[in-house]
Amino acid sequence: MPPTLTMKRENSVISAAIEPMVRVTRSRAAVPEKSMVASTAELPKQRGQKRALQISSNPAILRVRNKNVPLTSCVEQKCRPVLKDVTNLHCNTSNGDCLNAVKVPKKKKIMRVGNSSMNVSKVTTSVDPEVYQFPTKLPPRSSLNQSCSDRKSHEQQGNPVEIKGFPRKGMVGKAVRDAAPSTSTKLDFIDIDSDKKDPLQCSQYAHDIYNNLRVAEIIRRPQSNFMETLQRDITESMRAILVDWIVEVSEEYKLVPDTLYLAVHFIDLFLSQNYVERKNLQLLGITCMLVASKYEEMCGPRVEEFCFISDNAYTKNEVLAMEILVLNFLGFRLSTPTAKTFLRRFVRAAQASYKNPNLELEFLANYLTELTLLEYGFLKFTPSSIAASSVFLARWTLDQSSHPWSPTLEHYTYYKAQDLKTTVLALQGLQLNTNNCLLNVIRAKYRQDEFKSVACLSSPKLLETLFQT
Repeated sequence: MPPTLTMKRENSVISAAIEPMVRVTRSRAAVPEKSMVASTAELPKQRGQKRALQISSNPAILRVRNKNVPLTSCVEQKCRPVLKDVTNLHCNTSNGDCLNAVKVPKKKKIMRVGNSSMNVSKVTTSVDPEVYQFPTKLPPRSSLNQSCSDRKSHEQQGNPVEIKGFPRKGMVGKAVRDAAPSTSTKLDFIDIDSDKKDPLQCSQYAHDIYNNLRVAEIIRRPQSNFMETLQRDITESMRAILVDWIVEVSEEYKLVPDTLYLAVHFIDLFLSQNYVERKNLQLLGITCMLVASKYEEMCGPRVEEFCFISDNAYTKNEVLAMEILVLNFLGFRLSTPTAKTFLRRFVRAAQASYKNPNLELEFLANYLTELTLLEYGFLKFTPSSIAASSVFLARWTLDQSSHPWSPTLEHYTYYKAQDLKTTVLALQGLQLNTNNCLLNVIRAKYRQDEFKSVACLSSPKLLETLFQT
């Protein structure tokens, strides 16, 4: 064939290929489909162009083609890197490692008291043969599925599932009566829920929400004497060292305060019903932090990071096995009111008497409440009473010219001043550090300028007239 004819033919094919799409009319739609297919089949294929993907309705042809042509050659798969690390587990893919949620600190954190350091996981003791040993391997999935099926069948038969460590349904009525407000309803208080425009304040439901939380705090409380009755290998000072270290880790990773309070609550709740050796105490601590961070944080630390901050004293499988124990013990009921939950409400009630928000009052109340996390003796007080006592002592520390307890606080906390006397006196001992505690992470944290150095403040002696009706 002459070269001129070949060039003309190729040019016509190219112009036909780049011709823009035209509107389909009835006349064009009436053209027989076979003639259109025949006209398009006569067009030669350009050099360097790939054959178009032909789709056939015959399943036998599809199976043959699927064997020869991989899926990736036709459709490019796209990944969302935000959703890669959804299980907090490390994975290696062809595209690279999973996305790191939080940067790992360069400095390894070890529990310290004064100039000496104590790694709880390194201390070994004699093992009682009757003591339950923590597994180092994950249980088979079949056993977990069997336990879930047994629980479902038990519930379908009409029998309530009783979870270890939690009260039965009959105790809820007593909790409701105990949490009922004992204050007078004729108080001249300021309505802090009058702003109905802000949906984040939940003004229409705040009263019912906090009444429900007052019931929940009584039901989900750890025992206050588990050190004397159950735990034989750990002491109160070891628990304080662990909590102090957890506060330091939460500051290193910029975790929200609710994660800290919830992790300490899980630790005390687990220690109330389970014997734990001191070599596994730090393992329990990092596991409760892992569970709390999954519940509270938007993007919490991964399992490997918790192993790293514990100086690799535990493997990832040990942390995951401990996580299963903790979650099964809690019955996957992770929503629990802490002192921080009530403190937000009570601080807002205390700010009602100020024209402008007093940040110093808020920081001081948070500081006093965090100090109670270290003390084992404060487990005998409810979280709401601790939060109310922190507000009481913070107001007394900043201003002695007026009474620290107002009718607004009495209305929203359900506590009178005389009900808080024991808690406030114990809390003032923590503020003044009468026991010469060497754990200074919380005090150093609130000595910073961003918290207005509230840890440097001290309160005068509390008067007996403050607690009289």
